[in-house]
Amino acid sequence: MISTWFILLAFTLLWIRRNRNKASQKLPPGPYPLPIIGNIHKLGKRPHISLASLAQVYGPIMRLKLGCMTTIVISSSSTARQVLRKQDVAFSNRPLPDAIRALDHNKYSAVWLPVGNLWRSLRKIMSTNMFTPNKLDSNQHLRSQKVRDLIRYCEKCSQCGEAVDIGGAAFLTSLNLMSNTIFSKDMVDSYEDLEAKVFRDLVLDSNHEIGKA
Repeated sequence: MISTWFILLAFTLLWIRRNRNKASQKLPPGPYPLPIIGNIHKLGKRPHISLASLAQVYGPIMRLKLGCMTTIVISSSSTARQVLRKQDVAFSNRPLPDAIRALDHNKYSAVWLPVGNLWRSLRKIMSTNMFTPNKLDSNQHLRSQKVRDLIRYCEKCSQCGEAVDIGGAAFLTSLNLMSNTIFSKDMVDSYEDLEAKVFRDLVLDSNHEIGKA
């Protein structure tokens, strides 16, 4: 029993020392964080209202600890304009979870690449060769065709008395539309394709892991 209390006391003292050291850094003001959870309890069931109330106390730029992650919350339009327009390069990068680093997606994906020459090159390719208004208009027949395929699949399920997995069907339709736009080829042959369902589950699992990180 004594050893348990000693461990808890040591943990508390280390945590207090660590937070005092971090408090000396140039960070905006904010509520004092609790051990482990930080300021998560301050968000409540309606985070937007809770953040507005906290901004009245700590100002338009405040610091929150969400678990072990330090988060800066900006609630002033003029400050947000400064960050998003004039200092956009400094604030464009994002934390990379381990789920993204595992297969080196952070080195090749325009979504996760840091702002730099490679990111700008990929962005230029997408903006000039893939997502221009003329390119999107020329692919309108593909979007119409994929919508017709989805409707036919729903009609088939209705005739057979089968339930339609709306989320799965919409995902596969979007997947084929995207693969046709980029590669001119369907990635999924049919809505009953088992490999397509495995791929969908893989994407969902990756998103869940990214959200947990």
